[in-house]
Amino acid sequence: MIGTMTRLSGRTAFVVALLAFAAPRPVLACAVCFGDPNSPMAIGASWGVLLLIGVTAAVLSAFAGFFLYLVKRSRMALGERVDLSRSSQASRSV
Repeated sequence: MIGTMTRLSGRTAFVVALLAFAAPRPVLACAVCFGDPNSPMAIGASWGVLLLIGVTAAVLSAFAGFFLYLVKRSRMALGERVDLSRSSQASRSV
């Protein structure tokens, strides 16, 4: 008897939770999305996005530069001539 009541209350709780999540309700947007696009908060959010893109680009550029530095140093260690003005294809054919 107790097991049946527990299963029934579990099913009831599941159905109530399902109805609560499925019930239509107004979408609550943040002040930036819902408000004036020229408000100080929206402008600040735009600058924040641009700053984060800039930081990401700077870190990726530094990462690529470090690998180019490693390639240059390894060629110097092997005694090869380092000429960064030519492409790698042209140096292989010589």
